[in-house]
Amino acid sequence: MEFDFLKPLDDEILQFIKDFSSQQLGSKIVFHTAKDFPDLNKIKIAIIGVLENRGDKNQTEQVDLSNIRKELYALFPGNWNASIADLGDILAGNSSDDTYFALKKVIASLIKKKITPIVIGGSQDLTYALYRAYDDLEQMVNLVSIDSKFDFGKESDSVSATSYLTKIIIDEPNNLFNFSNIGFQTYYNSQEEIDLIDKLFFEAYRLGDISNTIAIAEPVFRDADIVSIDLTAIKSSDSGNNNPFTPNGFNGKEICTLSRYAGISDKISLFGIFNHNNSSQESVLIAQIIWYFIEGFHYRSNEYPFGSKENYLKYIIPLEEEELIFYKSNKTDRWWIEIPFISNSNNKLKKNTLLPCSYEEYLGACNQEIPERWWKAQRKNMI
Repeated sequence: MEFDFLKPLDDEILQFIKDFSSQQLGSKIVFHTAKDFPDLNKIKIAIIGVLENRGDKNQTEQVDLSNIRKELYALFPGNWNASIADLGDILAGNSSDDTYFALKKVIASLIKKKITPIVIGGSQDLTYALYRAYDDLEQMVNLVSIDSKFDFGKESDSVSATSYLTKIIIDEPNNLFNFSNIGFQTYYNSQEEIDLIDKLFFEAYRLGDISNTIAIAEPVFRDADIVSIDLTAIKSSDSGNNNPFTPNGFNGKEICTLSRYAGISDKISLFGIFNHNNSSQESVLIAQIIWYFIEGFHYRSNEYPFGSKENYLKYIIPLEEEELIFYKSNKTDRWWIEIPFISNSNNKLKKNTLLPCSYEEYLGACNQEIPERWWKAQRKNMI
């Protein structure tokens, strides 16, 4: 059984949590112990550690997630009602491929059960295994990476924390519909890589643009299936991660805001945090990142693609050569734009679909400006 890959929590952690008050998070979570495995029929969110970091050349120590758990479970929950389980850890296999296989199987089973996994690693190449977990679900996948780099590599490179994206793009089956990077720093990426992002009609948002107006990231998360956070995208002064030292990056408040956006998204079914350096300082921030994702999860509104269009106002904007159709939610005031199905093209989409957008993009369309995200989605649909 795929859950046999999971190692129960250590007794030392369980003993530490026993001393918490009944109001703390650790007293409200179900744990995988040596004697008991949680009833997954009652679980909505599952926390999983992956003790694999061979894909990150900066890390020479074994992955230790104990400080993260201590910090997370010492926090007080919000007004949460979804049941949460900590399913323990996937150990590093004889090879990285063995770890990928175990992680893929566990994640695929949880998603099929409509459980949202929170994966803590380990090196970011584990994102490749998370993506491959969708192979059996027969759906196109949108991946969002919060990272200062795009993580492209040569086609001949083995999968690593700095090259996994190339493997996702070239390997069959190709289920990737869109990739979005949040927070890239130009001096860490070659012009060739930046050009490739444009050529593939992917999306990339510079650190400065997100920091200036963080709300522009919300529609990106609303359209994602997987979110992968590279902790080196956070500046070292806020994360406590000095290996490698990162003078610029998101601050603690910004990364928690992005995590909450991810949690609120009705579409996101998988959340991963990677490249932890085992420090107690970084563990405090990771615990808060996870807390904000769970907080956002509890404020999901079950809108598109799960709701009915009857609860939306429809706006038709005529342009010179196009007709753009927008929808505004009566419930949350959020906006979507329709991507039409084109019958004579090689569609990746099987029907008309809605792309999350902002009110500002609607206003731009009213001034005859085609939203860039809509244009890219149209082109990807025809590739």
